[in-house]
Amino acid sequence: MTDWNTIASATIIARGGKPSTASGVWFAYTSIAVYDAVNAIHGRFEPFYYDGAAPRGASDAAAAAAAAHRILVTYFPAQRATLDAELDTSLAKIVASAQAKTDGVAVGQAAADVLIAARAGDGLEANVPYNHGSGPGDWQPTPPRFSAPLTPWLGQMRPFSMTGPAQFLPDGPTPLASHRWTRDYEEVRRLGAIDSASRTPEQSEIGLFWTEHTGQQYARAFGRLAERYQLDVLASSRLMGLLWTGYADSLIGCFNAKYTYGFWRPVTAIRAGGGNPDLTADPGWTPLAVTPSHPEYPAAHGCATGAVSRLIEDYFGTPKVHVVVDSLALSDGVHTHTFDDTRALFSEVFRARIYAGFHYRHSLRDGGAMGARIARQLFHTRFRPRGGEQSGDDDEDE
Repeated sequence: MTDWNTIASATIIARGGKPSTASGVWFAYTSIAVYDAVNAIHGRFEPFYYDGAAPRGASDAAAAAAAAHRILVTYFPAQRATLDAELDTSLAKIVASAQAKTDGVAVGQAAADVLIAARAGDGLEANVPYNHGSGPGDWQPTPPRFSAPLTPWLGQMRPFSMTGPAQFLPDGPTPLASHRWTRDYEEVRRLGAIDSASRTPEQSEIGLFWTEHTGQQYARAFGRLAERYQLDVLASSRLMGLLWTGYADSLIGCFNAKYTYGFWRPVTAIRAGGGNPDLTADPGWTPLAVTPSHPEYPAAHGCATGAVSRLIEDYFGTPKVHVVVDSLALSDGVHTHTFDDTRALFSEVFRARIYAGFHYRHSLRDGGAMGARIARQLFHTRFRPRGGEQSGDDDEDE
């Protein structure tokens, strides 16, 4: 099961070139199809899209591989030869009769085909123009590349579990005349500068650690999580379905808000003086890392990790879950961070985006709360046991 999570990452990101912001959509397509295929054989949970029957004895591992393969070759047809070889390798490893494998493959392909039909016209990579402003508070392209705004289509596409992309639209950025704005501005100006004298070496490492492609980084972390807890094919497919659907929907909602509010990044605000006479402009201010090319509010990693951390907690019924995340973003090799509580995971990501010079505290709070709300709705409405309620804490503490 985790093999195809790794294959999906290579297909979508390493070879497919899909950006961090939107990669979760293709991961969600893949993981939902895999879940539906495996669940068709076991029948323990509610289907997401596919509710077909499976022949008795069909191989769930073959179904998972075939579903993932069908999704990936549909959306990345130029990679068919590589994916066909991966499928052959996967099927050869499965210990089951030829008939069980054949039946499993048929179930996986059927589940994938239903998802592909269900998602037709969902707005994937649609042409959605965005015209930014130029005044105080307005997002503008950021140095050093001054790139065009990234994936505005994401905030307009049909979500997987929400009623619409704006279902959980947050209240908006901090007013520029407020005390909270001056506080948040000064915090990121002080801690997020490339030459900050206030940020410790540990904080700098944390800031850079979380600048890797988020989908790629979390794909490895999700795979480790399933392996550490020795989840079988059904349990693993359900966990991956929850996590990737939550990741995708949190960013759909997040990007809807980003392009609704169009708020400026710290590098733009600080060089201009923050649109507030109580603040001082620093025309040479540069963040620790290169600013992503999309509006600031709400923080995308806040949205995504707010959802992911909540879903891990809900899936296992406790925040006390061992999560290992590594990063390829630092110049001296692979760094690994270990968390024994999902709240610690979110807390580190929250702080990292300030240390990197990307976000304000208010944006991270609102993004995290938004992600958690999306996750709670997802957990209590999809991937549920047949005929029963999800387990998990109903506390709304975010």
